[in-house]
Amino acid sequence: MKELLTYVAQNLVDHPEQVSVSQFEDDGETVLELRVAPEDMGKVIGRQGRIAKEIRTLIRSVAQRTGKRVSVEIVD
Repeated sequence: MKELLTYVAQNLVDHPEQVSVSQFEDDGETVLELRVAPEDMGKVIGRQGRIAKEIRTLIRSVAQRTGKRVSVEIVD
């Protein structure tokens, strides 16, 4: 999951070298924290949060196939 999120984020932003994803467990759920450059934050979130919502949907659906619970947090 971490690699997929990194790949998607790096292809959305202008500064792919500044994309970082950290992973930790919280109450039986895997949480992925996505960090990007401040000027790329809008590209990851999108208008009215549409891109962020689609990223979360994509990661959640892939995780469901493996029987895991995963959430994505975009951190500034």
